[in-house]
Amino acid sequence: MTEERKHNQTPMGKGPMGRGPGRGPMAGLAMPVEKAKDFKGTLKRLLHYLKPQSAKLFIVFITAALATVFNIYSPKVMGKAITKLFVGVMQKLQGIPNAGIDFHYIINILLILGALYIFSSFFNFLQQYIMAGVAQRLVYKMRNDVNDKLARLPLKFFDSRTHGEILSRVTNDIENISTTLQQSMTQLITSVITLIGIVIMMLLISPVMTLIAAVTLPLSFLVTAKIAKRSQEFFKTQQKTLGEINGHVEEMYTGHLIVKAFGLENDSVNRFDDINEKLYVAGWKAQFISGLIMPLLNFINNIGYVLVCIVGGIYVTKQAIEIGDVQAFIQYTRQFTHPIIQSANIANILQSTIASAERVFELLDEHEEIPETQNANTISTPQGHVQFENVDFSYKEDTLVIKNLSIDVKIGQTVAIVGPTGAGKTTLVNLLMRFYETNSGAISIDGVDIRDLRRDELRRIFGMVLQDTWLFNGTIRDNIAYGREYATSDDIKKAAKMAYADHFIRTLPAGYDTILNEEASNISQGQKQLITIARAILANPAILILDEATSSVDTRTEVLIQKAMTTLMKGRTSFVIAHRLSTIRDADLILVINDGMIIEKGTHQELLAMDGFYADLINNQFTSNAFNNDLNNGSNSGLNPSPAVS
Repeated sequence: MTEERKHNQTPMGKGPMGRGPGRGPMAGLAMPVEKAKDFKGTLKRLLHYLKPQSAKLFIVFITAALATVFNIYSPKVMGKAITKLFVGVMQKLQGIPNAGIDFHYIINILLILGALYIFSSFFNFLQQYIMAGVAQRLVYKMRNDVNDKLARLPLKFFDSRTHGEILSRVTNDIENISTTLQQSMTQLITSVITLIGIVIMMLLISPVMTLIAAVTLPLSFLVTAKIAKRSQEFFKTQQKTLGEINGHVEEMYTGHLIVKAFGLENDSVNRFDDINEKLYVAGWKAQFISGLIMPLLNFINNIGYVLVCIVGGIYVTKQAIEIGDVQAFIQYTRQFTHPIIQSANIANILQSTIASAERVFELLDEHEEIPETQNANTISTPQGHVQFENVDFSYKEDTLVIKNLSIDVKIGQTVAIVGPTGAGKTTLVNLLMRFYETNSGAISIDGVDIRDLRRDELRRIFGMVLQDTWLFNGTIRDNIAYGREYATSDDIKKAAKMAYADHFIRTLPAGYDTILNEEASNISQGQKQLITIARAILANPAILILDEATSSVDTRTEVLIQKAMTTLMKGRTSFVIAHRLSTIRDADLILVINDGMIIEKGTHQELLAMDGFYADLINNQFTSNAFNNDLNNGSNSGLNPSPAVS
């Protein structure tokens, strides 16, 4: 597995940032996160997505503030009840006449407390409800934008990136943004307001005690920073090793047949054990060291509590402060560090979220296909006359793949394209369907420049049967009908019969209603190819693009596929990336491509008579097949009747 693929792993299903390890309040401080290259610019752009929902965000802020204020004020109110209870008890102990506890006052305080908690819970619910809608609306729009963008991106974008990388941006990164908006944003607002509110309440009770409580803060931050720095090294190692173990497992299970065939199960297990041991050591150290943070912070905070209690007790004895206020202050002190820790964690999460947003925006900023022409032409009844006129094309600016290519393909002709690997055979097809744009020159169909046609209109003219068959998870009936909307059952069966697929389909238990699994592995490779041919027949295209795929099927299926392809090609202009001599021999025109140029063209007999590149290609192929037959049969049994051509 490549490093790039390993990087794109999403361990423990926690998204691209790997939030799984490092549980607990301080985990976010220790976990290494991906940082955005342009934090401010990406944040500004993300806020632009939130702009249409600014009114809802304002309501979220207000409800979060109200919920927090009610929650913060509760200890102060509770302190009044404690003070009244303390005063009543002390008066009774001192023997003051008619002294007692004012239960009516305490009950009223408890009712006020209950109301405060109810209001706080109500506003918390309200903010979560509104924020969930805001977050889902944002990711809904973002997913739509990404999906629309992917539809407009050229083929070269997908050719230059792994599927895992694209999927990671579309799914994991957007999900990361959604989770942060829905949870972390409200937590951040609450934490900031809580911190400000607690500081204000502490200052109102006693500035001196507030100063004492604040003395422990620098020490807390110092301890946190030291431990976080130390544990981060192990978290990085843990994440790296996690990628290795995921990569190893994926490779071994994907290629388990090869592993078993070569008898390397023990090597695979030993390799897994080695990586797993490294992961155990790194994970244990990371979790242990980061786990020291909370005990040490509690120890430091407890020192602060002791000092506050001592000073508060002195103030109570001097009647400078009420005992209920001391109790409230201790509660505030205990709550004081929580919003700080939570804010630090959320700040760390925001870094990873902005990095995710940046990756999504990078995709949205990719160069799109050349826009469709405003006054697009149409070909109402395509005939299949194709012309290439002085076409140049390059994947990279300084290296031409196709050079000054000119061909004229008449209606109904079969054009075989042969040549060595990398000569430009597939490139020719990609240009014809406008998956790539030409550097110069023109390609026309029935006299209309393909750049003057809408891409969807252009591609409806073509039918494709490729070497790599593609069938989706669904019934065989639906897969055949994929080529034509509103196809009837009779149309589907007729196409299947013409493709020689009807017989094997009817032998299946569910016939045409047989469900193909995700990779269509419940039918053979040859059967898959016959279904794709039936799909192309049903689509009834004017021009065919065929990349024969008979090398991995048995001889009988190969014959059926050849017959089906002959039926499909009848009366249609066909471009065949040729692999079989039978196809080449029957072609109306053979284009021999090498280094992006047509070096020879003509019929099979004409090219053999030239005794040039094509003749060498055929002779080499015959020699290779004769040699293989001798090896396989142990005798000079002759040549394979349908040798493959590179």
